[in-house]
Amino acid sequence: MSALPAGFTASGVAAGLKPSGKPDLGLLVSDRPATAVGIFTTNRVKAAPVQLTQRLVRRGSARAIVVNAGNANACTGRQGLADAKAMGAAAGKSIGVHPKDVLVASTGVIGVPMPMEPAIAGIGSAAASLSADGLGDLARAIMTTDTVPKTAGAEGAGYRIAGLAKGAGMIAPEMATMLCFVATDATVTKGALHDALAGGGRVTFDRISVDGCRSTNDCVLVLANGAAGGDPIEPQTPEAAAFAAELRAVLSSLAAQIVADGEGATKVATITVRGATKEREAMAAARAIADSVLLRCAIGGGDPNWGRVMAALGTAPIPFDPNRVDVFVGGEKLCEQGARGPGDLTLAAKHLAENREVSIAVDLHRGEAEASMLTNDLTAEYVRINTEYTT
Repeated sequence: MSALPAGFTASGVAAGLKPSGKPDLGLLVSDRPATAVGIFTTNRVKAAPVQLTQRLVRRGSARAIVVNAGNANACTGRQGLADAKAMGAAAGKSIGVHPKDVLVASTGVIGVPMPMEPAIAGIGSAAASLSADGLGDLARAIMTTDTVPKTAGAEGAGYRIAGLAKGAGMIAPEMATMLCFVATDATVTKGALHDALAGGGRVTFDRISVDGCRSTNDCVLVLANGAAGGDPIEPQTPEAAAFAAELRAVLSSLAAQIVADGEGATKVATITVRGATKEREAMAAARAIADSVLLRCAIGGGDPNWGRVMAALGTAPIPFDPNRVDVFVGGEKLCEQGARGPGDLTLAAKHLAENREVSIAVDLHRGEAEASMLTNDLTAEYVRINTEYTT
């Protein structure tokens, strides 16, 4: 479990928002104003806390994040927005900061009003439980269908970065489909922090898929409080590039942990598309393949059905010649120039059946660009989890 950077405390408590009685509410607090940036779901239906926090984070500064699991506070109308503001105000009062300095996030069931009495009481308990060792407690408090808490850390030149995330289902990012919070004691300007998060998110959270479903509550928030001291990291400097690389490492670890913990998943699959003329074309093709329900069922069954790769590739909004495409499963060329290739089906099936981490690659033979997506298999357990989610 990663340690929090200097100047940060966190907590996670059981407020009674989850029927299970497990931890479901937490705080991440900086002891001083922190530079704040965020990226959010592109779903047109946005939860109340997303709407609120999108506005608050534009100020570029924050002191805390209050977050709950068990209730998404989404599709809850004006009352939902009022409840999100009330959670921020309660957290601000509990830790002695202005409500506008508190970012709010929620995850859980959509369309159910937030039970405010236990939420407000839980915020008080979370404030009383804040600790420099509280990252793990917070990570556990934001879990929904996750089976394990997810944390990651990195160290730079005199500063530290620590992050946590939740997510196991509704993962089909055009940003990210989960909650993720990152704290760093680095001194970073808003511009440099924004650039680092935007670039890091694009090559990590934007390149994972569990089930093709985008959430109403997605957000990634980063707080940089400068407690480590040093000159501010400015945009487009060597120091900014180094910081961005460390942040990207944290985001990459958290993204991979989400895919590995995908609902009902038994395998993690890397889908690589190369030979494209531009990276965005390779990314569009990889996403189309990764989101194929048929292919992900085949991966789960150990079936090297390369035809499903080709069928999914054909839905990608990019130009290519199907008669030039090669498909590899576990390194075996099962498709060559759009038809049955010389690869060994038995070895490809063995690769899928015997490995936790599997690979599928496509060569478009159009150029030099490539991109990869992470996804997992689709199993009967995924169906069971989601047929019982609200019952």
